[in-house]
Amino acid sequence: GLSQYSSDPRTEWDLSTYSTRDQVLEAVRNLRYKGGNTFTGLALTHVLEQNLKPDAGARLEAEKLVILLTDGKSQDDANLAAQTLKNLGIEIFAIGVKNADEAELKQLASEPLELTVYNVLDFPLLSSLVGRLTRVLCTRIKEKSNKESADIPVNTGPQLSPTDLKISAVTSKSMHLTWSPPLRPPKKYRIVYYPSKGGIPKEVVLDGAVSSLRLSNLTSHTEYLVSVFPIYDTGVGDGLRGVTSTLPLSSPRSLRVSELSHNSIRLSWKAAQGATQYLVLCSAAPSGAED
Repeated sequence: GLSQYSSDPRTEWDLSTYSTRDQVLEAVRNLRYKGGNTFTGLALTHVLEQNLKPDAGARLEAEKLVILLTDGKSQDDANLAAQTLKNLGIEIFAIGVKNADEAELKQLASEPLELTVYNVLDFPLLSSLVGRLTRVLCTRIKEKSNKESADIPVNTGPQLSPTDLKISAVTSKSMHLTWSPPLRPPKKYRIVYYPSKGGIPKEVVLDGAVSSLRLSNLTSHTEYLVSVFPIYDTGVGDGLRGVTSTLPLSSPRSLRVSELSHNSIRLSWKAAQGATQYLVLCSAAPSGAED
């Protein structure tokens, strides 16, 4: 599977899209480079929520590897997103090109860093990494599979995944989430939320016995994407996803004008709920306009 990112991550193809080597190589040849910003944290969260889920071809029993290729320093908090992936047993390989920050690559990558961090001066030099990186990736998959395969559950569905996400009590700054727990209670829940048009993902980790949460300190009049992931000792179950918009801030209403004189007027209005101050702007009407 492959995703590109700048300010907004974009899935180019899922893990289940192609089934042969030739199909993947053809897709790479047809790939159009996406320029722009470097929101690496948002990209890693996108990979977790969109690409590493059963609907996109991710198998719960399979090892999960993320290869991050970047030519710059992240403009958001990539460390938090990377740590979340690593806590879920997802291994990160970090490859830097040109202006990449090697210190950041080492923070994002999994241990041991001598196997998971690579840095080259320009794009053509990436070809020199292919042989070694291929051997390292295959070896890591075999090592982890042999160690963990007997312990990882091989099915999802109601046994491992929560259902029926409900978003209620929405205000301009908050919303309330509830969901039905899976048949097998998880150890923890991880809730990730962020504005749909781009923004730094935030997350909350709850005990597995809890199945509701109030999100606060949100931005008004903004569409939010919300995901709820169940976390087990042996992996992560399929997540619940929802989208809703916070309400706009309330406005003053019923503006009235009274007590007019040659150089003053009195204004009155119905209060806006929660307002602590008002800004009143006044200007002369253009010539010919209604007074």
